[in-house]
Amino acid sequence: MYKAVILGTGPAGLTAAIYLARANMEPVVIEGPEPGGQLTLTTEVENYPGFEQGILGPELMETMKKQAVRFGARFERGLVTKLKSKSSSFTIVIDSMGDIEAEAVIVSTGASAKLLGIPGETEMIGNGVSTCATCDGFFFRNKRVIIVGGGDSAMEEANFLTKFASEVLVVHRRDELRASKIMQERARNNKKITWAMNRTPIGILTDGQKTIGLEVVNNDSGENENLDADGVFVAIGHRPNTSFLKDLNIVDETGYINVQPGSTHTKIPGLFACGDVQDKTYRQAITAAGTGCMAAMDCEKYLEGERILDWSQNLS
Repeated sequence: MYKAVILGTGPAGLTAAIYLARANMEPVVIEGPEPGGQLTLTTEVENYPGFEQGILGPELMETMKKQAVRFGARFERGLVTKLKSKSSSFTIVIDSMGDIEAEAVIVSTGASAKLLGIPGETEMIGNGVSTCATCDGFFFRNKRVIIVGGGDSAMEEANFLTKFASEVLVVHRRDELRASKIMQERARNNKKITWAMNRTPIGILTDGQKTIGLEVVNNDSGENENLDADGVFVAIGHRPNTSFLKDLNIVDETGYINVQPGSTHTKIPGLFACGDVQDKTYRQAITAAGTGCMAAMDCEKYLEGERILDWSQNLS
């Protein structure tokens, strides 16, 4: 029986590991198939405090892991397939380790950006293809970029990118946007935003080293078109990694974990959530790390006996 098990090794999980390890809680961290989370797909991170010249995403994650190990956190590799809640403990089913038991669990499995599934997309992530305008917009100052999507998030990111790019071309596979009217109006009124409607992306264009545009099918004519751009931003939503929690009834209709406002408590005592798995708004490394700190402190108090709170309050 472990005291605390942390699921996930992004900024949230690693921060929680650092705090719990320093508190002598001997946390066990389960690394999934993508250790380090989405930041391992990011080449340069320039908005994480403390690194004046920026830092590579994988390097930042490796540094955080080493810091957790230094204080005594233990790391195990495996994919969690199910989490079972008992009266005062949890059973974690892991493909490579079998079942393990824990008094408390912190879920920090993150959310994965939905991708288009077209040739060149995954290969060029971090080299002209991005799923985060807030993270990478700065690198496209005075350049032409494409954003793919038609919802509120796409419109919001398109407007944000105009702070840097000389032109933002919105590509959407339908002739009407899904975004709310107010978000559409803001985008339509932005002179830097242009439109390529009713076009379906079919491939990322590269010169062998960097992204140079997007190949699409014009749904009106049926012909292929090449849209020139220095960067392609995919904004078609995120999918929280919570399928293994389906029997616990702690996620909302979109799959994000419900937590008690102002904390990381779920409605199940001893089960905490931090990072993008419970954050559908900010999704930044620094906010994930902040909630990782919160989860560790909430978890520590729980393990030390502060178990009289009603964790189900305000949670469905």
